[in-house]
Amino acid sequence: MSAETNSAVGEQSSAKTKNGKKAAKPESHLAMVRRARRMNRELAEVYPYAHPELDFRNAFELLVATVLSAQTTDLRVNQTTPALFAKYPTPEDLAAAVPEELEQVIRPTGFFRAKAKSLIGLSTALRDRFDGEVPPRLEDLVTLPGVGRKTANVVLGNAFGVPGLTVDTHFGRLVRRWKWTEQEDPEKVEAEVAEIFPKSEWTMLSHRIIFHGRRVCHSRKPACGACPIAPLCPSYGEGETDPEKAKKLLKYEMAGKPGQRLSPPADYPGRPAPPLGTPEGDA
Repeated sequence: MSAETNSAVGEQSSAKTKNGKKAAKPESHLAMVRRARRMNRELAEVYPYAHPELDFRNAFELLVATVLSAQTTDLRVNQTTPALFAKYPTPEDLAAAVPEELEQVIRPTGFFRAKAKSLIGLSTALRDRFDGEVPPRLEDLVTLPGVGRKTANVVLGNAFGVPGLTVDTHFGRLVRRWKWTEQEDPEKVEAEVAEIFPKSEWTMLSHRIIFHGRRVCHSRKPACGACPIAPLCPSYGEGETDPEKAKKLLKYEMAGKPGQRLSPPADYPGRPAPPLGTPEGDA
């Protein structure tokens, strides 16, 4: 463990209890900030290739894919969007879609009726209010049907280079485990984490945390024994601590398996995900 890590963790140093044993002192806010920033730097070394795990070629495709990703995996969205964008390549095309036909295309992503309604609604708004272009401002994006702050920040950060924190279920779970915040409400989580890091870090921080949540720090059984930032984690031990058993819990490229994107970035060290219509893709 580095001197800086020792310094951060050291501020949780022990105090004598009545029976002579040592009890951990509460971590100060400054110590938490130092620890959080150290964790971010170490995650950057582990995941230098961290990226949005939705396939997209432009802001419109990313917006649509992010709306479809609710209550399903990015992999299933990526397996569905090639046919979707071949049939409806522009907001104008999607706004004019026959709902029943659109529902059949996006059925694999689940909740397809509600999602079809949102996609037609947001595409109609883009056509009528924004000249067919995805607006690069959060206050405009959140006025679109089916688009909240999380979706807006995904689009802003990855299509327009505007920093934002993507507070999805993985992000919220990990920052609470790491004691960066105790908040449950996504907007309050976003606000508190935003105070810890410079704005320039927000987008990549989101990718690193989400990558780590999907690959190592799982909801039910985190792979603590294979976690590269375990010395900095106040919740170490909630999951499997045996290194060999923990390795078996790793996912995606960390386990030598395909990722979620059919068209991953060039620096992604894993294998592309299989498309639908193949034995592995339909599994």
